[in-house]
Amino acid sequence: MRLCLTACILAAFTSTAALAQPADPRLKNAYTFQKDGWTYVHLEGSPSEIGFQHGYLLASDIADNLKTIELENTHEANKPWPYFRTIAKDQIMPRIEPEYLAELQGIADGVQAKGENIDILDIVALNAHLEVSDYYIPWLLKQQGKAAPAALVAPGRCSAFIATGSATKDGKIVIAHSNWSAYMEGERWTTVFDIVPAKGNHILMDGSPGLIHSGDDFGVNSAGIMITETTLPMFQGWNPSGIPEFIRARKAMQYANTIDQFVALMREGNNGGYANSWLVGDRKTNEIAYLELGLKHTPLTRKSTGYFVSANFPVNPDLIRDDTPGFDIHNMKSTMNARHVRAEEFVQQHMGQLDTNLAEQYLSDHYDSYEHKVVAARRSLCGHEDVSKDPEPAWDSPPFSPSGAVTGKVMDASMAEHMSFTARAGHPCGEDFIAAPFLAAHPEFTWQAPVLHDMKAGPWSTFSAAQHPGS
Repeated sequence: MRLCLTACILAAFTSTAALAQPADPRLKNAYTFQKDGWTYVHLEGSPSEIGFQHGYLLASDIADNLKTIELENTHEANKPWPYFRTIAKDQIMPRIEPEYLAELQGIADGVQAKGENIDILDIVALNAHLEVSDYYIPWLLKQQGKAAPAALVAPGRCSAFIATGSATKDGKIVIAHSNWSAYMEGERWTTVFDIVPAKGNHILMDGSPGLIHSGDDFGVNSAGIMITETTLPMFQGWNPSGIPEFIRARKAMQYANTIDQFVALMREGNNGGYANSWLVGDRKTNEIAYLELGLKHTPLTRKSTGYFVSANFPVNPDLIRDDTPGFDIHNMKSTMNARHVRAEEFVQQHMGQLDTNLAEQYLSDHYDSYEHKVVAARRSLCGHEDVSKDPEPAWDSPPFSPSGAVTGKVMDASMAEHMSFTARAGHPCGEDFIAAPFLAAHPEFTWQAPVLHDMKAGPWSTFSAAQHPGS
C-alpha cells in the first residue's frame, strides 16, 4: 500500500514545474546570506515549500555540488551518472515517505525555476550518494558475484566527542565534531540550514547544498536534542527493503524529542547505508548516548556523567565481527585507532574542564599518537591527508589524498537551548589548502581539477536560529 501511494505521489510530482518569479508566494519568510565562509539559509513552511525555497535560493550551489558528486561517484565506481539515477529511481525513491518526497520534488522545482537542468532523480541521487556509492553498490555487486572497485568502501569520516556531568566545566553537555571528507566535497559542505517545518521540531544543522539531512550530521532541534556522528569503517551489508539513511537521519532530527525517540527513528527500517556511531545528547535531561548503528547490531550506551569520543572506530565486539569485518583494533598505525588514542588522551587531560573553547582545541589537535609527535597529517584529530605519505588501507585512501577535516562545529547546552552553535569553515586548526601547487605536485589527482578549489579556513563563527545578515 505504501509503495503504491508513493508511486502515485511521485507521478503527480514529476510534472514540469512552473517557472517561478522572485515574488513567488512559496518564498515567503525564506532567505539566505553569507558569513565567514558559510551560506546560511532559512527555510519555513510545508515540505514542498521548504524544498522549493531550498532549491530556488541555493540553485547555483546545488548545481555545483551535483557536478562534484557526479564526478567523484562516476570516477570511483567507473559508472556513468545515469547508473546512479537508475538506482535512485528503483532502489531509493520507492522507500521515501510522502513528506520527504514532496520536499525533494520541491528542491527540484526550485532549482528548475532558476534555470538549472536538474530533476528529482538528480536530487535523490545527490541525497543518497553517501549510502549508494560505498554501501549499496558493493553489496549489489557481491550479490552478482562481482568484485567492487577498490574505492567503493565504507569511508572514515570525522572526529567527535560528547561530554556531560563530571567531564565538563559547567556539568552540562558539550559536543564537538569535525567533518572529514574529500576536499572537493568539504569545500562545499558549508551550509547552515535553519529549518522551520510545518510539523515537528525546528532544526539548526550544518549541511551541503541540495541535501535534506545534514550529511556530516551536526545539529540541534528545538526539543534540545543535540546530535553528531562519525562513520563506522570497513562496514559491509545492506537491507534492500530498508529506509534510506538520509531519510531516517532527517526524520530523527525533525521529530525526536528524546534520546529514545531519536534512537528508535534511526533503527526503524535500517537499511545499513552510511553506517555511523551516533553521539546524542538531551539538554533537558543532561544525558548523553552512543549509538553504534550497524545493520546486524545496534548497541546503545547511555551516561548521565562522563563522555564518549568517536573517530571512526567500532567498539562493540559483536558489531566488529559481523558488521565491520576486517577491522583490526590492534593496528595503531591506522588513523581510526591513532585518533581514538589521542581523543581519549585529550579528554582525560581536560576532565572536568571541557567547554566549547577546549572543544575547538580538540578539533584542531595535531598530535600523532603513533609517531608520538605533533604533525598535521592522516592520524591527527584535525586531519590533513594531503600531506601524509602514508595510505589508509581501511578505506582505500592513497598517499597524499586531498581529504581530511574540512569543517569544525562545537556547541554546549546553553547554546542548544537558544538554538545556536559555533562553526569554522575549512580546517578547524585554521590552515589553508591551496589547490594549484597541490595538483602540480600530485598529478595523480588531476581528475579532480575541475572541482577542486582552494579551501581557506574562516574564523570560528556563531550561528543561531532565525539569524539575519549582520548578526
